Amino acid sequence: MAPSQAKPRRESDVLLEIRNLKVEATVHSSDEKPREITIVDGVLLTLKRGKVLGLIGESGAGKSTIGLSSMGYGRGGVRITGGQVFLNGRDILKVGVKGLRRMRGSEVCYVAQSAAAAFNPAHPLIDQVVEATLQHGVATRAEAEERAVALFKKLRLPDPDNIGKRYPHQVSGGQLQRVMTAMALCSEPDLIVFDEPTTALDVTTQIEVLAAIKDAIRDTGVAALYITHDLAVVAQVSDEIMVLRHGKMVEQGETRQIIEAPRMEYTKALVSVRSIEHEEKKPTSQPLLSVKNVTAVYGGGRLKVLQDVSVEVHPGQTLAVVGESGSGKSTLARVTTGLLPPISGSISFAGRILPPRLAERTKDDLRGLQMIYQMADVAMNPRQTVGTIIGRPLEFYFGMRGKERDARVAELLDEIEMGKGFVDRYPAELSGGQKQRVCIARALAAKPKLIICDEVTSALDPLVADGILKLLLRLQKMEDVAYLFITHDLATVKAIADSIAVMYGGEVVRYGSKSHVLTPPFDAYTDLLLASVPQMELGWLENAINGRVMESAGH
Repeated sequence: MAPSQAKPRRESDVLLEIRNLKVEATVHSSDEKPREITIVDGVLLTLKRGKVLGLIGESGAGKSTIGLSSMGYGRGGVRITGGQVFLNGRDILKVGVKGLRRMRGSEVCYVAQSAAAAFNPAHPLIDQVVEATLQHGVATRAEAEERAVALFKKLRLPDPDNIGKRYPHQVSGGQLQRVMTAMALCSEPDLIVFDEPTTALDVTTQIEVLAAIKDAIRDTGVAALYITHDLAVVAQVSDEIMVLRHGKMVEQGETRQIIEAPRMEYTKALVSVRSIEHEEKKPTSQPLLSVKNVTAVYGGGRLKVLQDVSVEVHPGQTLAVVGESGSGKSTLARVTTGLLPPISGSISFAGRILPPRLAERTKDDLRGLQMIYQMADVAMNPRQTVGTIIGRPLEFYFGMRGKERDARVAELLDEIEMGKGFVDRYPAELSGGQKQRVCIARALAAKPKLIICDEVTSALDPLVADGILKLLLRLQKMEDVAYLFITHDLATVKAIADSIAVMYGGEVVRYGSKSHVLTPPFDAYTDLLLASVPQMELGWLENAINGRVMESAGH
């Protein structure tokens, strides 16, 4: 049966052209009058059919705003106030609400960063995948479902004939991200906007989703805007890359030129990020923290989340705990801090056995072992100033008040390279990197012997994360503090660790000094983990996938 409604097609080689785009928003602050800010300022771009343009830059650079503008959309009160956006030869900013509704989901589709938040939990996946295709009359129900199953196969989803019958909560994060890509491709659009589609995934899952997306783009001939802050990722899928900063274009060129011969200083900084060299330190004394044969469970014993885990952290050194989501990394932190008492095993700190429960530990136990969390946004009280946040542990542990406390807060702000000018600011007035620095200062205020860093750089842009890692290394030298550093990023591990514990399924599968753990021969999981870290080189993705295929054939 033929589709009931044909989409407009154009013969021109140019699919998308954005001219002098200007996007603004109104900012409402509690103690100021509303003010206008410019998010995107004078950006121009041209995208040909079947090509992929990568948009890269730090948070606030305007990447997602430009991507959404290609759909004639501005979210959260954002307004397109200038310029033109031509899709298939017509300015979509002039087609009106009905024209935009006909275009979205038909000519242009969107793949969001968080698939879990984008799907309706009450409906099967197949109903949501084919919905836009049916709404636009592009195909019949039977044709749409046939397309969906073909896309499930192309995107390497398990049991492609039946996975559509599942609900969103019944598939993994990586699978859901691929189902969302299938949903975008199902109506056979001319353009797809990929907005950080692999950022929230583990590296082992990311490589599979990235390869599936690249193959789907190649096989369907769809054009794409690929938005990310990871240059190594965008280099694997893009024909050209546009570098953005503060809403303006910094540099644009072919992928090879951007990677191998960047012209602008900011682009050079992006290319060289994570080049920190940290010389491994050897243990010179008894361990500060010793976790021995720890087993822990959730759900009243039904789910074993840690199995016979043993690791050590030495004074002034860093143990990196690495593994994918669900491997037990953060659970190890919860057990260490007393938030989840183990059912067996022991935890020694500074020469004594710690009580398993947080409530049973002394004030000095709490002071000596501090924690920095992944999401600084939710780790600080939004109604307290920076000075109050950092000053709280000074009051609690040392009884500091007044000028003595304020002087120490100022010292800590200097240590984290922010300065006392931030003392009266609120969290909402800080950038992501500044918020994390404040959390670091709060932890340091207690003068701890060990800080547990739980994915403290994973929510940050590469340049900002690079600055946080350098700060942590400098503070370690100054304060002789030890770190238990939890991450899924192998580049971070190489930059900061003295020893490494690789976790999988609640067990430590490889453990030792950094040089030992990162030197072959590897166990199967560590080998997979290391091979999945995106490299800043063209063709890396194909080589990595081919290596996996060869290993699968060999086994």
